[in-house]
Amino acid sequence: MPSQPPTDPEPGATDASDDDALTELGYKPELKRTLGNFHTFAAGISYISILTGTFQLFYFGVSFGGPAYWWSWPMVFIGQLMVALCFCELAARYPVAGSVYNWSKRMGGPHVGWLAGWMMTVATMVSLAAVALAYQLTLPQISSVFQIVGNGTGKYDAAANAVLLGTILIVFTTLVNAFGVKLMATINSGGVFIELVAAVVLVVLLAAHITRGPSAIVQTHGLGSGQSLGYLGAFLTASLASAYVMYGFDTASSLGEESKDPARNAPRAILRALVASFVLGGLILLFALLATPNLSSPQLAAHGLQYVVKATLGSTMGQVILWCVVIAITVCALSVQTAGLRLAFAMARDNNLPGGTHLARVSPRFKTPVLATCLIGLVAIAILVVNIKQPQIFSVVTSIAIVMIYVAYLLVTLPMLVQRLRGGWTPAPGRFSLGRFGLPVNVLAVLWGTAMTVNLLWPRASVYNATGPQHWYLRWGGVLFVGIVAAGGFAYYWFVQRKHTGVLAEHALGDGPFGEPDAAHGAP
Repeated sequence: MPSQPPTDPEPGATDASDDDALTELGYKPELKRTLGNFHTFAAGISYISILTGTFQLFYFGVSFGGPAYWWSWPMVFIGQLMVALCFCELAARYPVAGSVYNWSKRMGGPHVGWLAGWMMTVATMVSLAAVALAYQLTLPQISSVFQIVGNGTGKYDAAANAVLLGTILIVFTTLVNAFGVKLMATINSGGVFIELVAAVVLVVLLAAHITRGPSAIVQTHGLGSGQSLGYLGAFLTASLASAYVMYGFDTASSLGEESKDPARNAPRAILRALVASFVLGGLILLFALLATPNLSSPQLAAHGLQYVVKATLGSTMGQVILWCVVIAITVCALSVQTAGLRLAFAMARDNNLPGGTHLARVSPRFKTPVLATCLIGLVAIAILVVNIKQPQIFSVVTSIAIVMIYVAYLLVTLPMLVQRLRGGWTPAPGRFSLGRFGLPVNVLAVLWGTAMTVNLLWPRASVYNATGPQHWYLRWGGVLFVGIVAAGGFAYYWFVQRKHTGVLAEHALGDGPFGEPDAAHGAP
């Protein structure tokens, strides 16, 4: 095993081996390495964001699957764990910005890499908008002062107010990310600490108010009756509430160019973030179902965990927990944008985005790609504004974002499996390795990713056309949107962008016009 780095390095000092992955990929180091172990862990867990996801989507799971929907939580965890383990091997060898993009590029070649990066970039901007919408589900529950548009009873009051609150949040995260990774990491780490403490306290308080036994979580409330698949169909729909939460753990590696000893710390951060989220989130959901005053209350499906917390713990403690949820939503949005701008920077550095030279430019003062930060923020706000009069904005925007992320993940694990079968993948010596379990874990990751992508894209009216008149193009909205983004984006790449792709000279180790394109785009 390689020796450990010094325990007390000089301020700002980094190990030369931290840049090995950049050298192999043909890039020169440009971003400032200031992040430690907790910072990278915090980035991953804040993207997953236990409190944001559970409080935003509990109502959805209960509505379509009843209390038994809880079992989708361990199911999704096991599937995502297979993906995360594959990512850990890749993070140990290539802990670089835009991890999903660079990994798929190394495993599947430049065309697959571009498609994965493009899908992930668009998904990040949609995800940022989706996370920002969570303010609406919490702030008005704290005080009616936050229901700025109307009084909340109008047809479009909630959607319009969600857009306003979400826009304020995105402006904040854009400013923080633009002013440098250290400010972002400080705010993010502080927010994550509060979120973790709040999650533990919530688990304890809900456990102290349990009123029923574990048999409650096998109740289906008759949901699924009359459907072709019975309760299985209802459960698969409800499982989206869990699938929408446990992703984004790759963020820990995407900050690899700004982290110390990233080849060792990034895999650890990925696993710790996912496991911590599973344990705490699973306990919150379990004890909420066992402690809620009435499992059949319409308030449970209407207002979700916010209702459970206030009804079970009382108004004062409920308010405190909800404020912690607001902090969790804030740092989640911050982390999503952080990951997105590193991804945009990574693609732009390869001249793989329009205006790549400008998007990849790193501010000499803040050491961040400021233009990429602002662009992601503006597009996310535009996505909100377009949906300002859509009452089903929450489920539609969230669904489309998650579908594209699962597709992007699949564009990493599938090419990686092909490389394994061809004998073309070798884990980093002395770093994280699955050993003989690599192949079966990779196979399971691909099968899981494929199955969940189909489940997410399935044209359910309950997800894509929940209110208003039924239209085929709304029900097939996920397939249509993702298909247009993928096909349209790749057509642009094939006919325009690929003719110019290659590491930009100002970011490359070499001296040619495109640096070291062979090193950047070759197979492992």
